[in-house]
Amino acid sequence: MVDDAHFMARAIRLAEKGLYTSDPNPRVGCILVKNDCVVGEGFHLTSGESHAEANAIAEAGDAARGATAYVTLEPCSFQGRTPSCATALVAAGVKRVVAAMADPHERNAGAGYRILQDAGIELTTTLLESAARKLNPGHVKRYETGLPYVRLKLAMSLDGKTALANGDSQWITGEEARRDVQKLRARSSAIVTGVQTIIDDDPRLTVRAQELDAEHSELAAARKRPVYVLDSKLRVPAHAKIVNSPENVLVSVAGTAAGNSFNCRLLAVDGDGTGCVHLSRFLQHLALEDCNEVLFECGPTLGGSLVEQGLCDEIVIYMAPKIMGSGARSLLKVSEIDTMGDLFNMNITDFRFIGDDIRITAVPN
Repeated sequence: MVDDAHFMARAIRLAEKGLYTSDPNPRVGCILVKNDCVVGEGFHLTSGESHAEANAIAEAGDAARGATAYVTLEPCSFQGRTPSCATALVAAGVKRVVAAMADPHERNAGAGYRILQDAGIELTTTLLESAARKLNPGHVKRYETGLPYVRLKLAMSLDGKTALANGDSQWITGEEARRDVQKLRARSSAIVTGVQTIIDDDPRLTVRAQELDAEHSELAAARKRPVYVLDSKLRVPAHAKIVNSPENVLVSVAGTAAGNSFNCRLLAVDGDGTGCVHLSRFLQHLALEDCNEVLFECGPTLGGSLVEQGLCDEIVIYMAPKIMGSGARSLLKVSEIDTMGDLFNMNITDFRFIGDDIRITAVPN
């Protein structure tokens, strides 16, 4: 008896091979099965190249006729830079398609399913849907809400501090935790930080291929992944590393005069009424730029604003076994909370050791 869940789980693992490379396209895996044997499999590696279904069909050849296709996302119905995958499955003679989830993309959203059904192909949907959605949280959220998936990365001591009073924070966590952050960056469409982080640390916030344990690490590191610096008053030093890269973006409040010459792009966004960049409108801009997952690596003020405004989808905290003392800087700057009922409640979804440190992943309750 064919075990649909077994083959779909395999397709999901296959899709994960595109975790760092497929953006801005979703991560997709496809497996073709005939007589309980896998005859072809494929995943989507990078934008502009063949989709998962096409790769699986190419590997299967004539064996695709009469096979069952297990695909982690509804096959695309339209031709863009590559042909329609739904049409390709029909042409290959596939007799049945098992799809984990519908595609929220407005140009697809059920149209791929209709092509298959109109051709007489048996269709089964929503198998392991939850796992499939976790493959592409940004793709799903962007097309469902018009906003990217926002991940906030923080590092702290056991007593919840992020830097000494003088701003010194290098390094709170160990080398293995810092390598792990490379994976968060690599899967992201863009990285966002605040001007104070640039002034204090002058980071590059790049992805280093040698620190990724991925099959296609060089391709992952080479993918364009702009860094956005939120700097409402344009205080960033002209010599800062990040603003001397043409692909990066300096974000200010509309109407702020650029007093320095920067070797990067400038973006003006509406203010929020307090002199800061309007965060939700900035995130809307990122969604229009095809950003799916956005990683914020920032200080307590910007991080606190994300949490207070309900714009943070996930927090990843690296906690080091160190005590920094009461004078050190706190993790997040949020408004004073007067009642326990007003706390920001989170659900911890993952907890594991990364070297000597602990990585905690939490999402809003």
